[in-house]
Amino acid sequence: MTHASTPSAHPTAQETAVYTHGHHESVLRSHSWRTAANSAAYLLPALSAGLDVLDVGCGPGTITADLAALVAPGRVTAVDAAEGVLVKARAVAAERDLENLEFAVADVHALDFPDDSFDVVHAHQVLQHVGDPVRALREMRRVCRPGGVVAARDSDYGAFAWYPERPALDGWLDLYHRVARANGGEPDAGRRLFAWAREAGFTEITTTAATWCFATPEERAWWSGLWADRTTDSGYADLAVSGGHATGAELTSIAEAWREWGTREDAWFMVPHGEILCRVS
Repeated sequence: MTHASTPSAHPTAQETAVYTHGHHESVLRSHSWRTAANSAAYLLPALSAGLDVLDVGCGPGTITADLAALVAPGRVTAVDAAEGVLVKARAVAAERDLENLEFAVADVHALDFPDDSFDVVHAHQVLQHVGDPVRALREMRRVCRPGGVVAARDSDYGAFAWYPERPALDGWLDLYHRVARANGGEPDAGRRLFAWAREAGFTEITTTAATWCFATPEERAWWSGLWADRTTDSGYADLAVSGGHATGAELTSIAEAWREWGTREDAWFMVPHGEILCRVS
């Protein structure tokens, strides 16, 4: 079962966009699960010791820390638009005794680094949330050295698939599309990465796709629980209500549907991602 939202056009590009998810515990619960192995496998063959890496939109830093371990003694610079989440990222680096990591607040549309500063520029689940993904990719290209790579991976909400079918979850997906697009983002970014990279001027682009799949009892409970909490308690919930997209009662109904779905022994959920690896000439 593939679900698609009605809107098909990307909203007018803007330099800034509201980050739809916010940094509620339910969001960081999801982001902190991510590793280089489960979220950046397409990039790993391009990494080696001694490379300098920029990790854009690092969030709580679990992928970043893995990258730092892989390229040491190369340096990893991790940036995020939200200063608060960098506290978590710094703590992860300290817990792993990583000394080749530094952190800064930055806007991917205007990175505060000289041209040709890094061998690898990486962004995971970032371009779906920015106002102008093509401009962001151009900035990522600018700070990448010739011969280096710009890598990006984004999920594609319109291609999410699950079983068993639940009308309330169809409603959740439609609501998420509306909220994210009203905030200036593009939730179906995965399918657009290749086109965005071409528009940004890249000519040597490797495109791939990969999925997350949640099907064990533990995975179902974790995935459904974090989305139930996110639906009622996060910044996303606030934006849904304040933007007139849903009422509190409607969000509660969707959260209940998530929890009920998570108890089903035959429940299965797939999250597809588009990936691009762009060589800089």
